[in-house]
Amino acid sequence: MSVDVKYTTKARATGGRDGAAETLDGSLKVKLAPPKEMGGSGDGNNPEQLFAAGYAACFLGAMKAVARGEGFPKVPNDATVTATVGIGPRSEGGFGITAALEISLPGVDKAEAEKLVEAAHQVCPYSNATRGNVDVGLTVA
Repeated sequence: MSVDVKYTTKARATGGRDGAAETLDGSLKVKLAPPKEMGGSGDGNNPEQLFAAGYAACFLGAMKAVARGEGFPKVPNDATVTATVGIGPRSEGGFGITAALEISLPGVDKAEAEKLVEAAHQVCPYSNATRGNVDVGLTVA
């Protein structure tokens, strides 16, 4: 697979899941802590929260990009994407993640919304990165 890279960013983590992470340009800095459900303090953010926020934002952007094409409805200003990301042990060993996106497109016909969501799922970089590795559920609310 070839990618014509238009932008790169760098982030550094220290201390693992119980540490900190920041972008090298200084625009983002977060304290990391495992969630209580995994034996941590929950007193910070975790990689799954960061992944969920990134995926939701990226998918909404992909819908807007696709909607510029012919035959797709305009994405309303109050559209939302809610990403649910889970983590847990895999039966094969190690850990795995799950992902589900709930998409709200107020005022858009459900059939048209589903067509737009499916097209965005083919364009979104997060969807392309997870395809074949993570089952991603898509629900149009």
